[in-house]
Amino acid sequence: MAGRMRADGTGSLAMMRLRRGPARTSATPASGAPALDIRGLGKWFGAFKALDGVDLTVARGERLVICGPSGSGKSTLIRTVNALESFEEGEIHVDGIRLTREPKTVEAVRQRVGMVFQQFNLFPHLTVLENCALPLRLVRGLAAGEARERALHYLAKVRIPEQADKFASQLSGGQQQRVAIARAVAMEPDIMLFDEPTSALDPEMVKEVLDTMVQLAVEGMTMAVVTHEMGFARQVADRVIFMDHGKIIEQAPPAQFFSDPREERTRAFLQQVLRAD
Repeated sequence: MAGRMRADGTGSLAMMRLRRGPARTSATPASGAPALDIRGLGKWFGAFKALDGVDLTVARGERLVICGPSGSGKSTLIRTVNALESFEEGEIHVDGIRLTREPKTVEAVRQRVGMVFQQFNLFPHLTVLENCALPLRLVRGLAAGEARERALHYLAKVRIPEQADKFASQLSGGQQQRVAIARAVAMEPDIMLFDEPTSALDPEMVKEVLDTMVQLAVEGMTMAVVTHEMGFARQVADRVIFMDHGKIIEQAPPAQFFSDPREERTRAFLQQVLRAD
């Protein structure tokens, strides 16, 4: 698919060198469309089918947690949403816009989707404030002063405004991930995707990142989160999805998912994960 990018995603200049201009392109979303609608999604890596007929709809304001064993297709699924991975079957609609191979459509979708990765992907030669303000200037077309003001606002929302003039190397891992979240949310996307955002952190740093994500959820951000943090899923999710072998095996509200899963594969996974916690 056109526009496929390196794994460093939002941390690369290529991601930000989209057309300068307003926050929305000429593509017009369908009236009342869900934040995300996926139908019959199929994805191969050579002979391996990573996604197998995935159907998924995420409503505006919904908090979705996606879990499952390694290699189940979780990360691949959310990476297809903003064309970081191509797909061979099915359809993806973001904010009513169908994702195609056309660069303008890829751009229109990426204008509406924010993403936070396992790695922080901050530019080491820029300050925290510059890391957050630069995409606002290059992608959103904001003037320098407006970009700075918005960046500071979102650094305050993730509770690290005092770190604005520091470089990434001067921050803890948890602080760097919160900067990455601020940078993504400052773009004011319609949906935020999180790809195991705490997996690269030391255990003592996990809580500060999860607390930041909880606050975003409380404020009504539409979120799809790939994570093994089951406590976060219990607290925040409207719906939990379990994937295995590229398929959605089970989905339910947290209370039902954790207390009375229907599928044996889900029960086995939860026993293992919850025992580890």
